[in-house]
Amino acid sequence: MQTDRKFVDDKKPLVVVIGCDTFPPDINGAARFAERLAGGLARNGQQVHVIAPSTNKRYGSYREIHDGVAIVVHRLKSYRLPQHQSLRFASPIKLRRSIRNLLLKIQPDAVHIQSHLMVGRYLSKESLKQGIRLVATNHLMPENLIRYSVLVPRFLEPLAKSISWRDTYQILKRAEVVTTPTKKAAEILVSHTPLRDILAISCGINASQFASAAEVSPATRRALYVGRLDYEKHVHVLIEAFSQLPSNLDVSLEIVGDGSERQSLETWASELGIVDKVIFRGHITDAELPKAYDRATVFVMPSIAELQSIATLEAMASGRPIIAANAAALPHLVHDGENGYLFQPESSEDLAAKLELVFTASDARLKALGQASLHLIQSHDI
Repeated sequence: MQTDRKFVDDKKPLVVVIGCDTFPPDINGAARFAERLAGGLARNGQQVHVIAPSTNKRYGSYREIHDGVAIVVHRLKSYRLPQHQSLRFASPIKLRRSIRNLLLKIQPDAVHIQSHLMVGRYLSKESLKQGIRLVATNHLMPENLIRYSVLVPRFLEPLAKSISWRDTYQILKRAEVVTTPTKKAAEILVSHTPLRDILAISCGINASQFASAAEVSPATRRALYVGRLDYEKHVHVLIEAFSQLPSNLDVSLEIVGDGSERQSLETWASELGIVDKVIFRGHITDAELPKAYDRATVFVMPSIAELQSIATLEAMASGRPIIAANAAALPHLVHDGENGYLFQPESSEDLAAKLELVFTASDARLKALGQASLHLIQSHDI
């Protein structure tokens, strides 16, 4: 790709456009990564502009506070995604013209797209046209979105997945550099597309925000889940596993987050007779989040579609043992028997066995698991 429109002057701040199809106040890994990236670049003296869907009926350019820094965010007209509680997509009407005009006005040195969806799609086209360097990070497994499409019946989902992966490639191949959060995420992208030489760069967290957590104690016997309550997270498997624990164990499960599956999960806990043991906390503030990890004996991530999992990183930084599905990128974070345990994906029986293993562990064993998490998180400190 030709990028001779202008040379970057090392003495001047870089002008960077970060293009997102999800950005705070959305709560998910991709949104949090983009926010932290924007904040980090701004604190280092770069000029950052974010282009993202509006989260309400107001759209235009605003100065918003993100990650403690004032960032210029260009909000695009958007609509709520059917069958999804919070996710919105930018309106395709006049979208290319809006993005073209923004790039001509901003004159960025580089554009960094976070997905191949509406914003990433049009930003990548216009970046090529205007000769702007383009970087792409893939946070998305297309099949996770197909489930929420009202247009795709179940029997056509395999075909839809194939088409979606081809579309992913057509967008991402425009970038000079493609990154993913983990090596496993890069392997998944390579297995579904002709893309090669993908860089695995951790999303990272500010580990110091969670360093004040007390040492894990066997007395609490509380499991914690933090994340969206959507189907691919498989929280229903965690609730079912909890119902299979021995009745003489005095345990509880705290679920932090919200999503399209919350009502059905609450009903599921009631049907299994463990409603008194499951606490649905809903959304909590960033200030409250470390306290949730502090209350937990063990953190559980049952999802089968994690390309990294920021919540798992935060739990590790809090010195907590981790139980996670042996799927996608989670085995890169959870070393079985070292800082926690992996369980067979979708097996509530295996998950229940691993939970019992932690809940009945000695004080010394729990501390060893927690210390291993603290050691492993060091390479992910932002």
